[in-house]
Amino acid sequence: MTARLSARAVVFTLLGLLGPLSLPGQAAVADELSVAVAANFSGPLEKLAAQFEQASGHKLLISAGSSGQLYTQITQGAPFDVFLSADSDKPRLLEAAGLGVAGSRFTYAIGTLALWSAKAGIVDAQGKVLKSGTYRYIGVADPGNAPYGAAAQQVLRALGLWDTLNRDKKVILGENITQTWQFAATGNVDLAFVALSQIIAADGSISGSHWLPPQSMYAPIEQDAVVLVHGSHRGAAQAFVSWLHHDPLATAAIEAAGYRLAGL
Repeated sequence: MTARLSARAVVFTLLGLLGPLSLPGQAAVADELSVAVAANFSGPLEKLAAQFEQASGHKLLISAGSSGQLYTQITQGAPFDVFLSADSDKPRLLEAAGLGVAGSRFTYAIGTLALWSAKAGIVDAQGKVLKSGTYRYIGVADPGNAPYGAAAQQVLRALGLWDTLNRDKKVILGENITQTWQFAATGNVDLAFVALSQIIAADGSISGSHWLPPQSMYAPIEQDAVVLVHGSHRGAAQAFVSWLHHDPLATAAIEAAGYRLAGL
């Protein structure tokens, strides 16, 4: 009798250490997932990581960068478990090449582009400042590596300004959207195209001044996730993307961070 009670006590102790088993198919041993994430989503993911750990016991090890740089690392064999891109093309290419797990890809967020200055009164509500010529420099993420940079390029081309601004050496390219935001936040550029998620506060307010270009001026920034073949924690990775896709807490946090959800 004593031996049986001790065994049960051990079981209850282990369950207490593991926390609530709220995800289907949760592993008995917690894993550390290596997640490659586009720079625009790194802040929201840091917050989501704590919620996922509480729900599953699994931890996220986050590596942020431009989608292009992360894609290159993945094709060269980087052992990430999950890739959260800032576009849909790269996850699709990885899946087609056999580097992404078939059927795991989905759109976790749709991004919004913003023209932003850390100073009030610089960017007007219609974006007319772009044609004013009153600024020294404008920050844009590298269009070749960062989908938000490609979207900014589309807006400037729609306004007939891309070639002119480059000729006048007014465009300062950032390696990714985080560096581009930093250019504007520190005053190294007067204004910059950034992700709305980078400038929106928890209460929905935005400091400085900003303009949201109409969606008709740039292609939708559909951000896709995919589980990767080279990762070593396939089950936990599948659990994470399922949680990110379906859990009400996760989807609510994504919307609060300035993104739209697919199908809405």
